[in-house]
Amino acid sequence: MPYVKEKPLKIAILGAGALGCAIGATLTQGGHETWLIDRSPAHVDAMRRDGLRVDDAGGTRHVRVHATTQAADVGVADLVVVLVKSFHTDAAIRGAQSLVGPDTAVLSLQNGLGHEDILIDVVGRERVLAGKTYVGGVLRGAGHIESGVIGKYTYIGELDGRITPRVQAIAAAFDAAGLATTISDNIVGTMWDKLLVNVATGALTGLTGLTYGQLYDEPLLKATSLAAVAEAISAAQAAGVKLSMTDPEQAWTLAAEGLPATFKTSMLQSLEKGSITEIDFINGSVVRSGQRYGVPTPVNATLVACIKGLERAMADRQRQEAAA
Repeated sequence: MPYVKEKPLKIAILGAGALGCAIGATLTQGGHETWLIDRSPAHVDAMRRDGLRVDDAGGTRHVRVHATTQAADVGVADLVVVLVKSFHTDAAIRGAQSLVGPDTAVLSLQNGLGHEDILIDVVGRERVLAGKTYVGGVLRGAGHIESGVIGKYTYIGELDGRITPRVQAIAAAFDAAGLATTISDNIVGTMWDKLLVNVATGALTGLTGLTYGQLYDEPLLKATSLAAVAEAISAAQAAGVKLSMTDPEQAWTLAAEGLPATFKTSMLQSLEKGSITEIDFINGSVVRSGQRYGVPTPVNATLVACIKGLERAMADRQRQEAAA
């Protein structure tokens, strides 16, 4: 077998943003050879020079990590964890095939739905695992993150629901490192569960610029969130997906558990940095599923349209500034 529980794994984190660094730091401190691969030279240089600064509930620490901008520097990994932005998935995995050997598993922990199909096209179905994580992270600067790992669960599984030795070994390795991990025999349902959480808060904070503390203090926004989640639940049920929650309030509550009032969603962080968002893989997934199964999704369609409008205005501004 390619995986042995007692043996440290060689793990490549493809996309070392806030979440990739939070997970990578935990796995590194758990004794695994963990490589953080990111496109930002400044971020990688800072981690190489000073270590990764991690701020969390336990204080501040610096973790010595392996960091690079080039997948070719790493060699073959036992496990590739894909955490790039959704719209970079295809290019990222095609540019990182040097990581993939005969026994390499490829695990997506990205937000939203649809990444596994992209990965399968490049590396083959037999290599691909799916997962969702409730770990949180905020990139505070080059080589510096705020991490929310404690009390946050990660779920992984085979696409066909089998409990295989490799998924057991990966879960055991993650768990022992301090990344609380559960094996799911219904990973599609698990991914939809996480999607509900993203639908609850992502677009709303992106549109309003609110932190979690501010968002959860606004009843009107809560009502909109619950309506969006209700549409997602209906779309999932129409697709035959088995969910762990059927009350939109559960997703609303779960989204904020263990996170500080100052927390900003990844969608808001993207917009503040001037980057496009993952809206197509989150609320957009709900809209597409609704269209496929005849479920109306007007709230999600409106949220998608508004975020797309923000992205358009942002892109126009950037073009004007570049031309000035």
